[in-house]
Amino acid sequence: QVQLVESGGGLVQPGGSLKLSCAASGSIFSIYTMGWYRQAPGNQRELVATITRSGSTNYADSVKGRFTISRDNAKKTVYLQMNSLKPEDTATYYCNANLVGTSRNYWGPGTQVTVSS
Repeated sequence: QVQLVESGGGLVQPGGSLKLSCAASGSIFSIYTMGWYRQAPGNQRELVATITRSGSTNYADSVKGRFTISRDNAKKTVYLQMNSLKPEDTATYYCNANLVGTSRNYWGPGTQVTVSS
């Protein structure tokens, strides 16, 4: 079992930056693929970025070059550095932990990011 809690969301102007954090507790954090997803009102939840246990990363085309995902296994935390934010980045951002090849898939409650002037 893994419990996830996101933090760092808020209101930011276009072009600004935010850093999201997701703290995990419970099972062995380092073996999980960690990810950030987002969901805007009226839209489906979509992938933002993932990072595997070995550190390989994957990004949605819409955030490549602007967002960076990283993890600190000692702190059981995954981060999402978001730069050059756009209004279309406005959404609730969710942290995900997935153990590949198993049914172990966990979500945090989400944190709101609003990009507006």
